[in-house]
Amino acid sequence: MVAYLIGRMSIVDPDQYQEYKQLTPGIIEKFGGRFLSRGGERMHLEGVLDDRRVVLVEFKSADAARSFYDSPEYSYARTLRDGAAVDMQLVVVEGFE
Repeated sequence: MVAYLIGRMSIVDPDQYQEYKQLTPGIIEKFGGRFLSRGGERMHLEGVLDDRRVVLVEFKSADAARSFYDSPEYSYARTLRDGAAVDMQLVVVEGFE
């Protein structure tokens, strides 16, 4: 069953965050994931406005998403994100397929 990693964050140091952004696509691909959205334009429809960056990644399963997150490669990438992104929220949600 597919799973979606949903990330929300506020970028406070765009230059430092750029280093993180350059590493993550290859790591995500290694674990069978693909970006569906990466900070694209949004349309607010309901509820409290949350202006954090939104990232959506599809994985083949929740286990694959967890393996990505726990991998040494992504652990290193997260160190590059420290101080560049705040108010981090990462959630994995299973899909229907």
